[in-house]
Amino acid sequence: MKKITLLTLLLAFQMFHLQIQKVEPAFWWKGMKNPKLQILVYGKNIASNEIELSDGIQIKNIQKVENPNYVFVTVNTNEINVSKFKINIKKGSKNIDSYTYELKERQPNSANRQSFSSKDVMYLIMPDRFANGNPSNDNTNDTAEKADRKNPGGRHGGDIEGIIKNLDYLKEMGVTALWNTPLLEDNEPAYSYHGYAQSDYYKIDPRYGTNEDYKRLAGELHQRDMKLIMDYVTNHWGSQSWIIKDMPSKDWIHYWKDGDKGFKRSNYRMTTQFDTNAAKIDAENCMDGWFDTTMPDMNQSNPLVVNYMAQNAIWWTEYAGLDGLRVDTYSYNDKKGIAEWTKRITDEYPNLNIVGEVWMHDQAQMSYWQKGSKISAIENYNSYLPSVMDFTLHDAIGQVFKENSGWDSGMQRVYDNFANDFLYPNINNILVFAENHDTQRFNESYPKIEDYKLAMSLILTVRGIPQLYYGSEIGMAGDKGKGDGDIRRDFPGGWKDDSNNGFVQSGRTKTQNQYFDFTKKLLNWRKSKEVIHTGKTLHYVPENNVYVYFRYNDKERIMTVINNNPEKQVVNLKRFSEGLKSFTKGKDVISDEEISLQNSLIISGKSSMILEIK
Repeated sequence: MKKITLLTLLLAFQMFHLQIQKVEPAFWWKGMKNPKLQILVYGKNIASNEIELSDGIQIKNIQKVENPNYVFVTVNTNEINVSKFKINIKKGSKNIDSYTYELKERQPNSANRQSFSSKDVMYLIMPDRFANGNPSNDNTNDTAEKADRKNPGGRHGGDIEGIIKNLDYLKEMGVTALWNTPLLEDNEPAYSYHGYAQSDYYKIDPRYGTNEDYKRLAGELHQRDMKLIMDYVTNHWGSQSWIIKDMPSKDWIHYWKDGDKGFKRSNYRMTTQFDTNAAKIDAENCMDGWFDTTMPDMNQSNPLVVNYMAQNAIWWTEYAGLDGLRVDTYSYNDKKGIAEWTKRITDEYPNLNIVGEVWMHDQAQMSYWQKGSKISAIENYNSYLPSVMDFTLHDAIGQVFKENSGWDSGMQRVYDNFANDFLYPNINNILVFAENHDTQRFNESYPKIEDYKLAMSLILTVRGIPQLYYGSEIGMAGDKGKGDGDIRRDFPGGWKDDSNNGFVQSGRTKTQNQYFDFTKKLLNWRKSKEVIHTGKTLHYVPENNVYVYFRYNDKERIMTVINNNPEKQVVNLKRFSEGLKSFTKGKDVISDEEISLQNSLIISGKSSMILEIK
């Protein structure tokens, strides 16, 4: 009799307890512009039960899907007058499980937070490769891949604590905004350090730290008047995601019946998004194909998917106090779905800047994706994306400093890039860069500091938001031909036993300090230069591989001269009368010298001048 009673109790426990395994988002906030909140409730066969909210709160909609382990519960937060309520799971009249849901108070003026802009200089970090501030989290019980610093493609142990400990280094350099590659959990068994195959969208990878550590990082940045930008991935998730392993429905991802376990690689032909001549099958293969075998392609034509992602991005923005987003592989998404996602976020935060990775090689094609594009308006499409990345400028920089004068080479490549600025609806709000975590290291292509100075003189004085890649400011190189691990080397000094410490002057080599000092000088000068942030541009066709342009407004005028010629050049200043007006002298920001601007200007080979016109 006792055995039967025990068995009965065990069965009752399994049936009536621990029904709720996950609730996402785990909590929310009062006073959001969009009061509709869709709560994902997950548990074994949870859809076979009834859902009831406490305190008389009305459920606006309950959506069940193919998988009985999911229920999506929609409420109107404007109608909820309590800070906490219970989500009750009921079977008949019995309450078998419950979850206490909290609606928190928002920070004052949260909706109107300011974001990164052309006033900023953005610094890109691969967190695993920057600094190991807490060696105790290098390996954790709930993550598969273990640290192995000898493996270029393995995890090396960098973390959030390492970033926080070196924020003063970034502050000294003049950095004002920080973009980390993804910090959310990536539990792939190998090559997980890059973070783009995420397995939990509400959890910081424990090898980097905790959600609270990420929030602390934002706070530490804000104390230094710096900004935090989250790298967000909408196009694909990781194969180890708990949702991917037990999907709500088959159409949560793009599952290819003729593929290997649903996998079919994208053809990467992003032009099929807007090419009026493109075959439908080619467009489908691009947008619905997977980015890689471990990255299932998300189906943004499924409203539940888009809503999940939109709420998640809003959750992180509100929770951590984010100052902006960078969106990976933006132009691979379903373009209607990603436009809705983007609009949902910017409706909630009108000033929040979002920059999308649109890796294309034509300005018309890139500008298609910026909010308010006249090109995409032809087909009544608006992405609502505030900012895109200037990949054509990056392409030009990859060649220009190896070339001498030519009809379409040398500095002419840079001039031609800016000649197409008219295509962008907001030219000041595009990201300009010489390199990033996916490209050849600039200092590998150009090992001489003279070329680095030319590139920085350009990036830091043209229109847009300049982005630097970690370590380049001390001369770090890396060959993409040797694999991604080589362009993502560890920052020297980020690990306890490093013999070279790039974070402090005394630990850097003479050459490293030359790189750093030049970078620091220009970044800190740029901070207060509104004429660089939002001024107009006047540029001149390069002659003898010398490129001259002016940034100007009603108050100030800057003249940048970049001599990419290895030989000294004598520049006839009469040609630049439109830019010089009646000014006759200037102060070179780089050398601090007073320069006469009458008749001619002599500039050394492979050098630049940034002249404050007086």
